[in-house]
Amino acid sequence: MKNIGIKILAVCTILGASSLFADGADLYKRCAGCHGINGEKKALGKSEVIKAWDTEKTFAALKGYKDGSYGGAMKGVMKGQVIRLSDDDLKAISEHISTLK
Repeated sequence: MKNIGIKILAVCTILGASSLFADGADLYKRCAGCHGINGEKKALGKSEVIKAWDTEKTFAALKGYKDGSYGGAMKGVMKGQVIRLSDDDLKAISEHISTLK
């Protein structure tokens, strides 16, 4: 029984640590279908091109989509995309987008 507790603790620690080191490039793969591999597309023909947006602008937009305070035509779609992401995930995606060329 003691070994099971240790194994559960180890798995929880690994899972918790992995969320602390969110990989923006990996997380962005979800976005690429609409925004393009390099953020070069207007998502569904309605959004702004996000290529090379700075980190702060992107993070503010993503947080706004998440809390419902930001967005136009794509507000509902984007809320569904970001609602389950942590602030660390949003920061990682934002940092990745700022590097897109």
